[in-house]
Amino acid sequence: MFSTTRTGRCRSLLTLSLLGLLGSFVDVTRGHPAQDEDYYMQELLSRELYARVPGPEDPALFSSEAPVPRSGERPSPKTKKDLKDQREKASQTDKMTSDAKTAKSGNKKVEKNKKGNLKTPNSISEGDAHYKPTREECPPMGLENLKIDDFQLHASTMRRYGLGAHRGRLNIQAGLYEDEFYDGGWCAGRTDPLQWFEVDARRLTKFTGVITQGRSSLWSSDWVTSYKVLVSNDSHTWVTIKNGTEDMIFMGNKEKEIPVRNKLPVPVIARYIRINPWTWHSTGSICMRVEILGCPMPDPNNYYHRRNEVTTTDNLDFRHHNYKEMRQLMKVVNEMCPNITRIYNIGKSHNGLKLYAIEISDNPGEHELGEPEFRYTAGSHGNEVLGRELLLLLTQFMCQEYLSGNPRIRHLVEETRIHLVPSINPDGYEKAFEVGSELAGWSLGRWSEDGLDIHHNFPDLNSILWEAEAKKWVPRKVLNHHVPIPEWYQMKNATVAMETRALIAWMEKNPFVLGGNLQGGELVVTFPYDMTRVPGRTREQSPTPDDHVFRWLAFSYASTHRLMTAAGRRVCHTEDFAKEDGTINGASWHTAPGSMNDFSYLHTNCFELSMYVGCDKFPHESELPEEWENNRESLLVFMEQVHRGIKGVVRDVHGRGIANATISVEGISHDIRTAADGDYWRLLNPGEYKILAKAPGYSPASKVCEVGYDMGATRCDFIIGRTNLSRIKEIMEKFGKQPIKLPVRQLQHRLRRRRLGT
Repeated sequence: MFSTTRTGRCRSLLTLSLLGLLGSFVDVTRGHPAQDEDYYMQELLSRELYARVPGPEDPALFSSEAPVPRSGERPSPKTKKDLKDQREKASQTDKMTSDAKTAKSGNKKVEKNKKGNLKTPNSISEGDAHYKPTREECPPMGLENLKIDDFQLHASTMRRYGLGAHRGRLNIQAGLYEDEFYDGGWCAGRTDPLQWFEVDARRLTKFTGVITQGRSSLWSSDWVTSYKVLVSNDSHTWVTIKNGTEDMIFMGNKEKEIPVRNKLPVPVIARYIRINPWTWHSTGSICMRVEILGCPMPDPNNYYHRRNEVTTTDNLDFRHHNYKEMRQLMKVVNEMCPNITRIYNIGKSHNGLKLYAIEISDNPGEHELGEPEFRYTAGSHGNEVLGRELLLLLTQFMCQEYLSGNPRIRHLVEETRIHLVPSINPDGYEKAFEVGSELAGWSLGRWSEDGLDIHHNFPDLNSILWEAEAKKWVPRKVLNHHVPIPEWYQMKNATVAMETRALIAWMEKNPFVLGGNLQGGELVVTFPYDMTRVPGRTREQSPTPDDHVFRWLAFSYASTHRLMTAAGRRVCHTEDFAKEDGTINGASWHTAPGSMNDFSYLHTNCFELSMYVGCDKFPHESELPEEWENNRESLLVFMEQVHRGIKGVVRDVHGRGIANATISVEGISHDIRTAADGDYWRLLNPGEYKILAKAPGYSPASKVCEVGYDMGATRCDFIIGRTNLSRIKEIMEKFGKQPIKLPVRQLQHRLRRRRLGT
């Protein structure tokens, strides 16, 4: 009897000891799911690798070797020697940590005070001085960029489906009219301190911090002002993050848009994490948008991790670059590939920063006859930084691949003049960069220094053309292309950003054929027109005469992107663009007068589209390799579309190129013009077209040109002769006589009589 009891007691003690050790490691639970037992044991054996940073008051209390006493449980007895060894080991760990490099969030360094301690202005509690904040930075788990799917988000209650846990993602946006399905955050169904928002990491994760916002809403003021954080391994037993012996209260938001980051006093390893709102805005209710900072623990057998893992083999500089670093990187690429690259600037920003461009061509600095010119721009909204980094990665990639002999890249470089401008709004970018990737919010740095949206700061040429069409002035009085810029827009006191003026001058100087401007915050490609025809309409289809061409160009990018056309992907905010094959007419999304896309189409030959390359405007540095893989093929395929349609040269009978000759396509009410050497490029889908070439003083010429499905524009040259009237004027001017000013018909009649000798 005694033996049996003793044996049972020993087993119980052994079980409690093992559970205590596990609890000291993960510090969150008394039990574990059966399917994860082997993995937890492996972690137990190697727990020294993930030691938590101890606090100075009691270094042994939070070390991985010392189980944390649970409520009502006495600590294990230890000798003085054991305690001394533990303190020495903790002291060594602390010293090693303090000597490490300063951690960064995105690219924002954590500041130090005069004593050398790290400043953590966002974390609060009465006994905060008893803890040394962790110097380890983990990246976002992926609520904002959708790596965490809806099924991993849970909440105690919800006000309605559109305010459910799946909407509690950092920077998620509500629609203009908040509805049942797409609202601006998670809102609890009740207003009391028992509510919670939970994230299931689906694997052991080292949690280091929490970022919160209030609800995105034009009509409501809802945000949480303080909260607690709880962690668990089984979603049943929860442990609250402590501040000494009391629950730690974290400072929340003071308004709904500016993100607030709180670091946990020490990293905590667990699978689940909960945020328990404690107080909230006095006139609002419990609503939150959240991001969790966490490092997944090694687990090669984790199915969810393997399924979503994306790696790259490209050896590129995957990090965020400020202005100086961007300039240096462009210089490095230029030095690596001096024969195919050239750096120049197109103007300056409001603060005097140069708007740098890099040209990639086999003959940089010169326009080559018959070679189309292509452009990518990015960063018109300074806080949408993914496009900026994608273009910097593209420059590196093309240089490396050209040097390695990649035939596809060599063909692009040798047959195309490519211009890349990574940062149109460097002033705005520097603002967002200074704060960091997770704390910039949705709008910080979006506008130019003087508060203008550069992408929508161009003159409204749509209204001019449409008014002329209504009066039937097109094309007799007003041309259907190269619509002139209004005089008021060119005045010095006009509300036009310096960056916009620089862009216009650059666009007028170079004969661009195709262009793409990279933006962020969505996954979609938009094409002109961006403005609705009916005044007052917020959205409606507004197609250009080249709508069929624009749709193909948009689809060429979206269909080769890894996510844009994926039917099962979650919407970024309120629109399911996957149903539209990842593309949409700009005006049918939302009207935008004076857009860069519309201006480019109506004032120049260039067909311009907008690529919204990611839900997260400012992704964490660790996400850049995956985002590069998402967009790399699309960036290349879209560039190759500049070689679709027809191309040629318009010459006179002496073989000289004619500049500004008009190229018309029968059935398409939008013409283009030849460049300075008489060469032109007209983007068209496969088919048979009747093309007309004409120029002032020349007799028009037409021919039928066929566009095939294979890559490469069809050659379609023209030779046009001078008209009789223009020849007479030329002769009269040559001999110093005044040109004959007679009506054209009367002059032609006289010439005819002269030929007949009457």
